[in-house]
Amino acid sequence: MQNNLPANWPLVKLGDICEFIYGKGLPKRLRVEAGVYPVYGSNGVVGHHDKYIVEKPCLIVGRKGAAGAIHLSNKDCWPIDTTYFIKPNEKYSLKFLFYLLKNLRLNSLDKSTAIPGLNRNDAYSLQIPLPPIKEQHRIVEKIEELFSELDNGIENLKKAKDQIKTYRQAVLKYAFEGKLTNGKSEKAKGKGENGELPEGWKWVKLEKLSELITKGASPRWQGFNYINDESQTLFITSENVKENYLEFKKLKYLEDTFNQKQKRSILKRGDVLFNLVGASIGRAAIYNLNRKSNINQAVALIRLRGDLNTNYLSYFLNSNIAKQKYMMDIADVARANLSLTDTSNILVPLCSIPEQTKIVQEIESRFSVADKMEQSIDESLQKAESLRQSILKQAFEGKLV
Repeated sequence: MQNNLPANWPLVKLGDICEFIYGKGLPKRLRVEAGVYPVYGSNGVVGHHDKYIVEKPCLIVGRKGAAGAIHLSNKDCWPIDTTYFIKPNEKYSLKFLFYLLKNLRLNSLDKSTAIPGLNRNDAYSLQIPLPPIKEQHRIVEKIEELFSELDNGIENLKKAKDQIKTYRQAVLKYAFEGKLTNGKSEKAKGKGENGELPEGWKWVKLEKLSELITKGASPRWQGFNYINDESQTLFITSENVKENYLEFKKLKYLEDTFNQKQKRSILKRGDVLFNLVGASIGRAAIYNLNRKSNINQAVALIRLRGDLNTNYLSYFLNSNIAKQKYMMDIADVARANLSLTDTSNILVPLCSIPEQTKIVQEIESRFSVADKMEQSIDESLQKAESLRQSILKQAFEGKLV
């Protein structure tokens, strides 16, 4: 750190003013979750207990895992052995040290090759500015004032993002009620428990519109392990299936011989993938790759016949209209899951192919505008986080107060 600080801000070594004390192990099986004292791991609170080992307030520093993460506890607590903790002393305001450590980005000191770790001696060697106590309090007040304004702005941006999600669902609702293409047309057919449809539309079970509805299998059950070979079969799981798109941040591959055992679930370009299990249940996307691929048991493959547009189906399956219908059958199940029978019985609002094509165009036109708005919000959120770091940097260069 360059010494262009105010004259009354000496540079000292972190280890000269505070001690990183090792936390104490507390296995999950021994914790009393009904207890009132938070148990801290590197990522923050990981449980509760009926005893504590550190009096409030204190700082918790990630030692293993989320190495360098900083937490402030205003309650008596139990930091476990993946952490260090720091007690207050007369040399610093604990909140000042909290923000200072965040600015130091201790995670950058990690030298491990496996699990991220922080050696306290590396932290001790860092030089830090140490203003007088009164000035430390002023700095903390200014940081928290600016952070409060920043947090309000971030909250408003997140609300705007939620409103865009609501808008997208409103577009889909109008689309599959026929209002994007028919306006306020008379709804003469399809009345009843399945909802009203414009004249000429009808509810049809998905199985009647599909050439194939199946799912994949677990590689482990078939005796296969993941391999690091992009020339082999790409293996798609529910993690990859997002709403109307496939995400390939985490790629998995299997030997091509897996396809010999699971021929039925080998993917073809244009197949609709539909998540059957867990938190991502109901997400649907179109497979548009030209390569060897297969799926696991949590993903259904829907291969359509010519009377249903794949994009139309993908948008419909991701709509609240569809979800409200097929989720009714699994509302009482502890871990939500859909069977292939449930999937086959999903009712689809069917109109002519030309109208389906027009509906998809209308949806995508509106979603394109929403996507640009969402991108702008995401950029603003990123700038807000950068501004947070800038505030801390200025604070500890003596430029904030």
